[in-house]
Amino acid sequence: MLTILGFAMIATFLVLIMTKKMSPIAALVLIPALFCVAVGQGAQLGDYVIEGVGNLAPTAAMLMFAIVYFGVMIDVGLFDPIVRGILKFCRADPMRIVVGTAVLAAIVSLDGDGSTTFMITVSAMYPLYKRLKMSLVVMTGVAATANGVMNTLPWGGPTARAATALKLDASEIFVPMIPALAMGLLAVFVLAYVLGLRERKRLGMLTLDEALAREPEQETVSTGAGSTRGGSTGGTGTVGTGGEDRLRKDASASVGGTGTTGTDADPVADPADEVDDDEFQGLDPNRSTLRPKLYWFNAGLTAALLTAMIMELMPIPVLFLLGAALALTVNFPHMPDQRARIAAHADNVLNVSGMVFAAAVFTGVLTGTGMVENMADWVVGAVPDAMGPHMAIVTGLLSLPLTYFMSNDGFYFGVLPVLAEAGAAHGVSPLEIARASLAGQALHMSSPLVPAVYVLVGMAKVEFGDHTRFTVKWAVLTSLVVLGAGILFGIM
Repeated sequence: MLTILGFAMIATFLVLIMTKKMSPIAALVLIPALFCVAVGQGAQLGDYVIEGVGNLAPTAAMLMFAIVYFGVMIDVGLFDPIVRGILKFCRADPMRIVVGTAVLAAIVSLDGDGSTTFMITVSAMYPLYKRLKMSLVVMTGVAATANGVMNTLPWGGPTARAATALKLDASEIFVPMIPALAMGLLAVFVLAYVLGLRERKRLGMLTLDEALAREPEQETVSTGAGSTRGGSTGGTGTVGTGGEDRLRKDASASVGGTGTTGTDADPVADPADEVDDDEFQGLDPNRSTLRPKLYWFNAGLTAALLTAMIMELMPIPVLFLLGAALALTVNFPHMPDQRARIAAHADNVLNVSGMVFAAAVFTGVLTGTGMVENMADWVVGAVPDAMGPHMAIVTGLLSLPLTYFMSNDGFYFGVLPVLAEAGAAHGVSPLEIARASLAGQALHMSSPLVPAVYVLVGMAKVEFGDHTRFTVKWAVLTSLVVLGAGILFGIM
């Protein structure tokens, strides 16, 4: 019964948020609460929630102060040269911009932290997507999938968990997996290229100078069979003149625009038209928050912070807490300025931290009621005995849904040892099982149980349901590429 109710709870949650019948934060709280009562454990709901909140509190603290830290770095202009460099390279070519998103996300993912990756990637790429009226969900999908592949780095989490659960050396798991993971990353770049071509076909391609030189009444883009919200509809859409007016203000400033181009081929709603002008000052060269004389201090501080994270000198929440305090004090020594910067980022902080604590209700109930354990036992028990000699492949395939519907801790510490034991009975090495278990990470990073994904969709102003609908199919394909490459190379 717990198995059925567990799957029913997850399915109900996903259906409600993907159909936009409930907001993610409401669904994360109310759905598990109702199912907790349904399994007859309503009296323990408070204990489950408190335990879940306690487990995720460090993550929430890390996200709160990380948002403040990187928000301040954006304010003071740390990422301006990066954005200008990408803008100069990509010009107004949507294909280059999408590929650039994948490359940037992959590079920044080397720090092993998804939240940091998404904050830096969105900060750099968001203005370009806004300027060209590109689909923001393409940005979130590509960034999440690239980070998912790179999340398998030994310091990223999953590899360390697999090594700990099976008492193996992390390097023995990861190093042989490098060719398969490289194929997965290549698949992400190919995906970005294909999606970029689709965006180029929908929007057309202009140089930046051409985009700036066009008069409002001449600004048209090809949208195929799509439609335009706030502009004209049909095969050709007229970009809103509000965006053109801002576009002409400054070649380095990002642009809103009242007309956001859509397409029937990609039904994801682009929330770009809901954002006001105040949120598009990330590259304004005249903004009062710029601190050019402190650029190298801020760059050094950020490099030191990321280095300390990789070397695990302190817990990540402590590092970001110290970093945020130092960044605010040095860049904005006057109290009114500090309060203004904190207030400017309070919306993102509240949204993300609120989502994390809401997710604690979901995970607390899922774990506390025993649903996760029963679901895992059912899945493992459903594997036919004839598949025993192929348990590595089975593990790789199971890692896709299980790491999506479960936390990495639940999968690697609860399910993986059982799979490894079943494989050992048929002569399958625990190393092969451990390597195969990494295949699903590209999909895992878009799971509603991953706090970092809320940073991604929150900063990009994308609905979580839209992100899920768009990303899951591509993330599954990428995970299968990793698994297939592992089999082809004899790694598993």
